[in-house]
Amino acid sequence: MDSQQAFQLGQQGLYMLLMVSAPLLLAVLAVGLVVSVFQAATQINESTLSFVPKVLAAVAVLAIAGPWMLQQLVEYIQRTLLMIPQMVA
Repeated sequence: MDSQQAFQLGQQGLYMLLMVSAPLLLAVLAVGLVVSVFQAATQINESTLSFVPKVLAAVAVLAIAGPWMLQQLVEYIQRTLLMIPQMVA
């Protein structure tokens, strides 16, 4: 395994991490922004008001996109494991 293959493997891993985590992070970010604007407009400073909607959004995204995320991760791991003999030789 040379440095080019190691770099490519790391790059693919980071891309997979970004692709799989993006839907969850974007949903929580959007909900957090909406709740923050609501709190600023109404001057309500309740900590659970920002926490509970974020958790609900995260659960909803995982329920909707969870199978796709799992499929992407399984395919990535399969590709990586199948590349081991090529890297060793």
